[in-house]
Amino acid sequence: MVWAIGDIQGCHDSFMRLLQEINFKPNRDKLWIAGDLVNRGEDSLSTLRYLYEIRDSIVVVLGNHDLALIAAYLGIKKSNSSIEPILQADDADKLIAWLRSQKFLHLDFDLGYAMSHAGISPEFDLGTAVHLASKIESKLQSSNYKEWLIKMFGKNVDHYDMDAKDSELEKYILSSFIRMRFCYESGRLDFKQKGAPNYLLKEKQGLIPWFDSPNRKKLELKVIFGHWSTLGYYNDSSVCCLDTGCVWGGSMTAMRIDDGSEEIAQIDCS
Repeated sequence: MVWAIGDIQGCHDSFMRLLQEINFKPNRDKLWIAGDLVNRGEDSLSTLRYLYEIRDSIVVVLGNHDLALIAAYLGIKKSNSSIEPILQADDADKLIAWLRSQKFLHLDFDLGYAMSHAGISPEFDLGTAVHLASKIESKLQSSNYKEWLIKMFGKNVDHYDMDAKDSELEKYILSSFIRMRFCYESGRLDFKQKGAPNYLLKEKQGLIPWFDSPNRKKLELKVIFGHWSTLGYYNDSSVCCLDTGCVWGGSMTAMRIDDGSEEIAQIDCS
């Protein structure tokens, strides 16, 4: 069986209960995890260690909180009580190195799905998305990744300009894969609004979910994403959001993706 799971954010106990709910067996099954493995939950270290332990049975895409952990490890960003145990752990170097080796975008044409933490920019067709994700993956995995991340943690770039200088283009690529929620009809992204889509946002501010952009490029695969707890579970013919706000007292959600059923399993979080 193959299951996709929304944001874990260090909610280790809830994650373990969800795996029990779906009867997950690492030697038999596969997990797709839509980013934000750590931060805010009660035990990010145990979460990350478990994922590393079953690394051959999982597919991971990186989220904004995962990048924040890497930045804290480098001293670029401040740590906090949730991720500090990871930074102080004896195996911190190994865990961070493994995290850096993960993807921003995963595709499976046999299953019919793509996965990225925040989704795929409405301005990207699938080939462009693959190419640009690979571009920033190679930067994160390079020997000078610290210098690259310092450049990335500035002001977000909200539009796609192929003629922009590399650092500005890469900021847009990274932001779209890990921070995107709303956009304008033109496709330009908005990074300020974090609430749920509603009539007033659309009518007064012109903000719509990225996947509702009228100019969104047609993709061959259905996109699984997380990052948007205020949207919650959302599933249509082209996208599925699996972030159901466990860390905020909501639920943690898994969806089966190997048999066409899109069966949902959820556990309540406290």
